[in-house]
Amino acid sequence: MQLVEQHVIKKTDARFALIDQAAFSSKNLYNAALYEIRQCFIFTGKYLSYNALDKLMQKHETYRALPTKVSQQVLRLLDKNWKAFFAAVRAYKEDPSTFKGRPKLPGYKEKKDGRNVLVYTLQAISQPALRQGIIKPSQLGIEVPTRHRNVDQVRIVPKHSGAYVVEVVYTQEETPQQLDPSLVAAIDIGVNNLVALTSNKRGFAPRLVNGRPLKSVNQRYNKHAATLRKKMSHHHHTSRELERVSAKRTRRIDHYMHTASRRIIDLLVAEGIGTLIIGKNPAWKQAANMGKKNNQHFVQLPHARFIDMLTYKATLVGITVMLQEESYTSKASFLDLDILPVYGKTGKKKPVFSGRRIARGLYQAKNGRAFNADVNGSYNILRKAFPDAFSNGIQDVNKALVALPASFVVHPARIVIPSEPRMSSIR
Repeated sequence: MQLVEQHVIKKTDARFALIDQAAFSSKNLYNAALYEIRQCFIFTGKYLSYNALDKLMQKHETYRALPTKVSQQVLRLLDKNWKAFFAAVRAYKEDPSTFKGRPKLPGYKEKKDGRNVLVYTLQAISQPALRQGIIKPSQLGIEVPTRHRNVDQVRIVPKHSGAYVVEVVYTQEETPQQLDPSLVAAIDIGVNNLVALTSNKRGFAPRLVNGRPLKSVNQRYNKHAATLRKKMSHHHHTSRELERVSAKRTRRIDHYMHTASRRIIDLLVAEGIGTLIIGKNPAWKQAANMGKKNNQHFVQLPHARFIDMLTYKATLVGITVMLQEESYTSKASFLDLDILPVYGKTGKKKPVFSGRRIARGLYQAKNGRAFNADVNGSYNILRKAFPDAFSNGIQDVNKALVALPASFVVHPARIVIPSEPRMSSIR
């Protein structure tokens, strides 16, 4: 599996100027090659293939300004953009309603402020330096430390914030652990509780991951961004300062989610759990209707990216991951084994459930027993994916539920993320 190690190079970094110069040269080559393709396509209707373009540009000064391997990657990126354009045109002809307008030809990058990505393949990286844990791209004159040796390529990506991100792409082999696939865990993803984790393993205490630090980061970001946007003219939709703040917010959220996903997967491995169910409804962000404030909190949190983090970390250790449609899981009572229908497939009859939510974060079953609402939803996601997950060979599922201590569902344990206290500010 290919993974990425990232290093942020800011303007204050001594390596910034060298990278910026190379990214500018990459932009020049991109624009020069794009001109040749556009002229050929517009006046002859033919497309210059990558091989023809590479042969044409080899004597061009913009091509020679970079190492040959890097110049070739710039042309490959341009070729990929044109193929994406042709694919979009075909899709547009088949169904124009899925587009806001006819796809346009790939455009030029800004002449003065434009920068383009730099891609260094393994052949363009110093091998002796790599063996010492240092990334040393050909002719660039910089060094970047790395913890990995099996590097496939290095990408240097310009960001609108004015910084560069060095992405070290490396291969990590899967190392399956000794896990029991019949032991299933389920995750209900939310806002105040980023994760509610449950399992059908006897004695497993439900866990929660606090989502409020992420809400705090988003809230501070929104206030700061609103202040910056007021200072902009109507002709500008962004600024370097706004991009900088946005990039910092993204890094903070990614760090928190990476840490949380790592803690969860490590816990599942320690418990020997071999299957993970994650609740996710299709178009759940687009269909969110929880009010302006709650919508903002829910929609801005990158839950899909968090699911990706969980998925690849789980795959590396041999845990099977499944996505489960989760309609009605928060309304149905897990302890009463309510039926879990699929939204839109219940017919004219509205489903009726045994329990109800009596307060923020608290759910009450038919017998009056109150317990954590997110834990209730997580158990229902598990039960919806595997209806017999709690039977353990017993016909009466209720007998299996008796084995769950009441304290586990009333007072779930917390998975503590060490970075929580430092995440109260976006500045």
